[in-house]
Amino acid sequence: MAGVTSRTHRSPRRAEALSRERIVEAAVEVLDTAGEGGLTFRALTERLTTGPGAIYWHVANKGELLGAATDAVVAGALAAEPAGPPGATPQDRVRAVALGLFDAIDAHPWVAAQLSGGSWQATTPRIFESIGRQVSALGVPQRNWFTVASLLVQHILGAAVQNAANAHVLGPGVDRGEFLDALSRAWQELDPDDYSFTRTVADQMRRHDDREQFSEGLDLVLAGITAVHPARD
Repeated sequence: MAGVTSRTHRSPRRAEALSRERIVEAAVEVLDTAGEGGLTFRALTERLTTGPGAIYWHVANKGELLGAATDAVVAGALAAEPAGPPGATPQDRVRAVALGLFDAIDAHPWVAAQLSGGSWQATTPRIFESIGRQVSALGVPQRNWFTVASLLVQHILGAAVQNAANAHVLGPGVDRGEFLDALSRAWQELDPDDYSFTRTVADQMRRHDDREQFSEGLDLVLAGITAVHPARD
């Protein structure tokens, strides 16, 4: 029919001018500045200086776009994983993967909600594969690979997602140090009979660094794995 352009006869110029990768890159930029609520196809058309049809050509809907943006951030974090110096251990490489993901989710907090929702189905296999290869290198028996890799992935994503959620609760206008000071004082004023432990660690909570705490927790998990499954010569 005259005047109608089918998907099989798209304009070569449009295909060259706008790629799926560029759309996803722009979506990440919008998500970083405006959050999930700000990601609309109208916002993308303005950022990319194009029409909505050009975007729909590559991406069917917002859900697909969110999944692709999440996968791009995770893939970038895993691609940036350092190989480590000569003699780097599997534990070193697990830490590199874990801290890379922690930093990526910290820099892109909206990824946390996506990994807690539907996007994990497409994205988690990347993480699982990267961690799983190091579980194998640790000398863990094959029959235990799934359990051990799942434990590590759950710690990594659980802690990183919680850290992003905490940052969201605080909001951009809240000073983290002041908030922790106030929370520490509140803990110290709790009933000493009902909350003896919480009162004792209140000052530790006030002084803790989220990334350092995450790393120390990972070390505990790795130490437990090594104790149960010691490397064999």
